[in-house]
Amino acid sequence: MYDSIKQDLIELSLSMFRKNFFGIFHGSISAKLEGEKFIINTKDAIFDEMKFEDFITIYFKEDYRYQTASIDSYIHKKVYQEISDAKYVCYSMPSNIISFSLNNDKFVPKDYFGFLRYKELEIYDPKEFKDWYKRAPSEISAYLKNHSDIMIIKGYGIYTYSRDIKDLVKKVAIIENSAKILLNNCKL
Repeated sequence: MYDSIKQDLIELSLSMFRKNFFGIFHGSISAKLEGEKFIINTKDAIFDEMKFEDFITIYFKEDYRYQTASIDSYIHKKVYQEISDAKYVCYSMPSNIISFSLNNDKFVPKDYFGFLRYKELEIYDPKEFKDWYKRAPSEISAYLKNHSDIMIIKGYGIYTYSRDIKDLVKKVAIIENSAKILLNNCKL
């Protein structure tokens, strides 16, 4: 069941892995299903070799499946609960935007496509990493609900949601390309 959704997630996961948006075991991608459930990658998923078995269907009501699911499943669940427009959610760690985030509080793209889409984004500072995963579900969902459909988190990565899976990946690609341009421009 849900094979076409899983196939889309598999194809985009491979593409995102090849672009270095996901690590071997780092990152997460999910799709909301009808009712109070969604598909998300498992915690042991290897993004360049995804198979149907690397996805698990979990419910908003937490049960044993959360032990197998990605560590980010609590965050995805909270985003789906808080934002009705969220059909797909992604956590990625593109290296250029993470590097850029370490020394900046705002992201202002200077390239055409980045500026056209985003103009300016705040870079969210999680402050302490030691308790980040306890705070992350509520902080990330609140930010996405009240500020933007994409969240750059200092030293951590990007969370984004969309109604369209290809648009989800496009957002990450635009941000990462803009960050690469900014970083390369600083070296000149």
